[in-house]
Amino acid sequence: MPTFFEKKQLVTPGEMLAEGDYLPGENTYVEAGKIYASRIGLVDADNKKVNVVALRAFYVPKMGDIVIGTIIEVGFNGWTVDIKAPYTALLRASDVLARPFKPQNDELSQVLTAGDLIVAKIASFDRAHDPQLTVGEPGLGKITRGQLLHVTPTKIPRIIGRKGSMISMIKQETNCQIILGLNGMILVTGKNLEDEELAITAIRKIEEESHTSGLTDRITQLLKEKKQVRVEENKVE
Repeated sequence: MPTFFEKKQLVTPGEMLAEGDYLPGENTYVEAGKIYASRIGLVDADNKKVNVVALRAFYVPKMGDIVIGTIIEVGFNGWTVDIKAPYTALLRASDVLARPFKPQNDELSQVLTAGDLIVAKIASFDRAHDPQLTVGEPGLGKITRGQLLHVTPTKIPRIIGRKGSMISMIKQETNCQIILGLNGMILVTGKNLEDEELAITAIRKIEEESHTSGLTDRITQLLKEKKQVRVEENKVE
């Protein structure tokens, strides 16, 4: 009995997935004996049950995207990286080391090890191969300080704002450097913990109220009020 998809293929609502001896699973429906996707997502089959994992919670890599990932494994010629996607990514040792890579001599865990965080760019990706990362550009590489938070990837454009207005305002009001990974991972680095927490509060509010209008004005007001409270508390001390 046929299926009409490849494993972890991106599908859209109404797309036919299978017919015959298959069962409808999560985010699918049956019509005239055929199974269709009811949501945009990644399709897979488990024991004849066809499921679509909704994309809202997942990031689908695209070449050129900036992402923040976690090293999960040190391999023979590079590192496996969790980028909060259905696919793990690969960072090659030759991309990180400034000199020619010699597997017999180089101990890669001394450069990056499991648990380390990196800012990287998607260098290549297609359905036949896992994403390839690069850190060979300014601003990319190992993260050494700051606070990390995760938001739903689809909320990143709202955090950026029109022509970057929202994120620019937050950076200015909090004096923090903020790196937005398109995979929903955000790195906030400030001069002190209070500044970082202020920026994180603003980002969380945007995530919660991203569907509402007038959000930029409310976030600006929130930051100004919290900064004023901090000033008054410092005076009391």
